[in-house]
Amino acid sequence: MLSSLISNGQAQTPDQLELRVPWWSFTKTVLAATALSLVRDGLIGLDDQIPDDPFTLRQLLRHEAGLADYGELAEYHAAVTNGESAWSADEMMQRLDGTSLRYSPGSSWRYSNVGYLLVGRLIERLTELTLDEAVLQRAISPLGLSNVRFAKTRADLQATHPECTLNYDPAWVYHGLLVGPVSQAALFLDRLLSADLLTTDLLQQMQAPRTLGGPIPGRPWITPGYGLGVMQGAIGSGHSLCGHTGCGPGSVIAVYRIGDADASACCAVFEAGVNEGAVEARVVERLMQVLQHRDENI
Repeated sequence: MLSSLISNGQAQTPDQLELRVPWWSFTKTVLAATALSLVRDGLIGLDDQIPDDPFTLRQLLRHEAGLADYGELAEYHAAVTNGESAWSADEMMQRLDGTSLRYSPGSSWRYSNVGYLLVGRLIERLTELTLDEAVLQRAISPLGLSNVRFAKTRADLQATHPECTLNYDPAWVYHGLLVGPVSQAALFLDRLLSADLLTTDLLQQMQAPRTLGGPIPGRPWITPGYGLGVMQGAIGSGHSLCGHTGCGPGSVIAVYRIGDADASACCAVFEAGVNEGAVEARVVERLMQVLQHRDENI
């Protein structure tokens, strides 16, 4: 297990944190921050309909656009298991019938990696940059991160933590797969939610979730929800978690921030396996220890 803990901006006892690992769906949080920087700069409105599409950026970022997800395709899972090379994005969309909406935008919720593929394309179109360049210029560099990049080839993943050297083609992650140190994932979230990359209003909207029902067995939330590129909801202690979990072949990363009055703490945990709830539980345990330690020293 690799983990990083940041409390009120201070890193605490990291473990091997310079080893790069796949950030899996925590990449969505970085893409959302990049997209929201476009809103900040007046290049698009959150509730403007995206040209040639029937949904808005807010609906894309919050998984409310009506899109399907390629994770529902049995042949996708078989191909990944067999170590095959990724289909082109066009082939994936054809197999999925991905241009057909599953519900009217805004009327329901369905987690969709396809939605974030479209977020990435929108970022490229509005910035006239590659996704790599736009994310670096608008999110990674402004928050002072380093050693974070998109994995493009199998070799890129084989150069990461030993637990990630599976024969996996990162192109299967159609919205892009960031790899970087666990410490940088924690630092990104902590600085994103506490620094001035985005306006206070945009940060509030990012953390305003669509509530997704009651407790999920094996997961920490009492009231799970999803904001703009972040999983957000109350946990049993009465606190609220904000961040994202990502799971891919053989590993899980969970990156979350908790706030309590004037204190905040952010934790990232990366672990081999596929048990997202167990990794989230370790994050919550460490975050609550920080808050308890703070209370004992007041």
